[in-house]
Amino acid sequence: MNKVEGEIAELRREINDHDYRYYVLNAPIVADVEYDARMKRLRELEATHPELITSDSPTQRVSGQVTEGVERHAHKRPMMSLDNSYSIDELRAWAKRCEKLAGGRAFDYIAELKIDGLSLSLVYENGVLVRGVTRGDGVQGDVVTNNVRTIRSVPLRLQTEPITPQSSLFDVPAQPLEVETRGEVYLPRAVFEKINRELTGEGEQPFANPRNAASGTLRMRDPQIVAERGLDMFCYQLFFDGEDALPTQFEALEWMKRVGLKVNPHYHRCQSIEEVIEFCNEWGEKRFGLNYDTDGIVVKVNQVAIREELGSTGKSPRWAIAYKFPAQQVSTKLIDVVYQVGRTGAITPVAVFEPVLLAGTTVVRASLHNADEMKRLGVRLNDYVFIEKSGEIIPQVVQVITERRTGEELELVFPTHCPECQTEIVKPEDEAITRCPKFDCPAKVRERILYFAARRALRIEGLGEALVQQLTAPRMQRDSLLDESGQEVVLPPLIRDVTDLYHLAEKRDQLIALERMGEKSADNLLEQIEASKQAGLARLLHGLDIRHVGERTAQILANQFGSMDKLAAASVEELSNVFEIGDIMAVAIREWFDTERNQQLLARLKEAGVRMEVSRAEGEAEIVRFFEGKQFVLTGTLPTLKRDDAKAFIEARGGRVNSSVSKKTDFVVAGEEAGSKLDRAQELGIPILDEAKLLELGEPTN
Repeated sequence: MNKVEGEIAELRREINDHDYRYYVLNAPIVADVEYDARMKRLRELEATHPELITSDSPTQRVSGQVTEGVERHAHKRPMMSLDNSYSIDELRAWAKRCEKLAGGRAFDYIAELKIDGLSLSLVYENGVLVRGVTRGDGVQGDVVTNNVRTIRSVPLRLQTEPITPQSSLFDVPAQPLEVETRGEVYLPRAVFEKINRELTGEGEQPFANPRNAASGTLRMRDPQIVAERGLDMFCYQLFFDGEDALPTQFEALEWMKRVGLKVNPHYHRCQSIEEVIEFCNEWGEKRFGLNYDTDGIVVKVNQVAIREELGSTGKSPRWAIAYKFPAQQVSTKLIDVVYQVGRTGAITPVAVFEPVLLAGTTVVRASLHNADEMKRLGVRLNDYVFIEKSGEIIPQVVQVITERRTGEELELVFPTHCPECQTEIVKPEDEAITRCPKFDCPAKVRERILYFAARRALRIEGLGEALVQQLTAPRMQRDSLLDESGQEVVLPPLIRDVTDLYHLAEKRDQLIALERMGEKSADNLLEQIEASKQAGLARLLHGLDIRHVGERTAQILANQFGSMDKLAAASVEELSNVFEIGDIMAVAIREWFDTERNQQLLARLKEAGVRMEVSRAEGEAEIVRFFEGKQFVLTGTLPTLKRDDAKAFIEARGGRVNSSVSKKTDFVVAGEEAGSKLDRAQELGIPILDEAKLLELGEPTN
């Protein structure tokens, strides 16, 4: 593996790990700007080396995962995230790309304030609110309808007459059967401050910022408490029956206002990117007078027809971008540096400093990234440093204020041994990251178990970070028994790797004895562990943390080979011949199965009764991948198949479903009331299939 391949592989692993922490644990350990920098770097490397792009790369999909504990619902269209720009030059470069892709067709822009809150989808049927769903992982989210109903600015029924007829540019059209609007739920600053005062007065931990408060509030189980919190919402996107509602974004915003949906009033139609830049500069100063947080401007191509032409990547639309306001800086004193160990053994230094208010949030920690970054900054203990929120989310140390040094500062020496297991750490010459090489380092063991139990993998609910910490730690005898030498007896950990999870039932009494456990919690956990045995091959492959094998790749491998035994026997050539499995990934998979430690792991899991085959109904025929390498777009309502069912049918046969029509699209599957996607397909001469033809192609009779 060369230097570029190694950097790409490491970036993918880090981004996937941060996705898990952010979307599953709700406990990110890096700032959004740091995450964005990794993603930007990965995109740059893949653009330069397209032969290294793999289907499980974070750039090829909508990242992220849904919150546990509530009903989930699939979005008709993915709720995609936006690419970010942090400079005017990047904004201009984006505009030039749009102009080039538009092929000379004229368009203008809509600039809107970027509200710092929680994305939400509202669905109205026959004008009545029927469902509120969070963004989740972009494909499906949490159903929070009862809580949404408590938001006073959200109408329970849409108006049939214009709300503001004096500014009406056109008549309100007859409402379609289904109206979906998407927007941002937020907490006004005054409300946020009031909530934190109340929490502090009750001895509880206050929220870090208004966005976290809004997110936590919307997911509460008690709507009464939600109603008291005072959430608000701005709407910014509109669909009629699953398709873009009106010809332009400007008309969509105006229509939403007329039917009673709350739209942020500070949007502007711009004829050129220079006019957009003027708007961004204006609000860079004016935003501080608002009663809610905004961290930038969202810039969109106004015309829907042009948007269809521009299309989307796997994660973001090409026709929109978020311009982030320049970072804010404050100074504070560095009082400590702690070192964290990740699942891959990466040692990350984290600065701890005196509490400081930055962009409305009190901050006390920031990542120093790695030893090279610490050296570049020249940071010392007791230094005064500048802290910056480049994306106005989570801080980072950007500069040491050497002029404020008093001589009491102490040199910081990056550890030579792992802070968890004291093993000598290593740093490859071509990498910036220092790692603990010990496989059974306690920190790495904990992180592997958490990854294995995550919702995308074996889905063992209730097995969180605090409990894993207890399960993997040596234990003192409750009655403080002494050994022959007079030392207190120390018991071994209850689990040492993921296979030990399946023997916890044999240690039920010891499990119950753990802090904050008890009989009911212990039995619930054991039930979850037992149920995880039937998760299936794809989830198991994902949970095993095989290098380069993410969620989609795990599903591809499971569909292709059907069982762990067949996959374990596959050669590098057989693996690399699988659609979307490249040579590098094939070698990594083969190396994993050739490692004796992993062979023993699989044997123990199999002995414990963990399913290692694809779950299929008895007698069901092997699915043939007739659609291998083909790209599909779905539009309209099919006679019998729901959109999710049609997508699953296509993907199970090797195809891929995209959200927009382009020259790369192989087939468009159209049902009743197909929209602009059908028109676009006809313009490009792309074959159109109905449901019957799709099923015929996917399951030929001879």
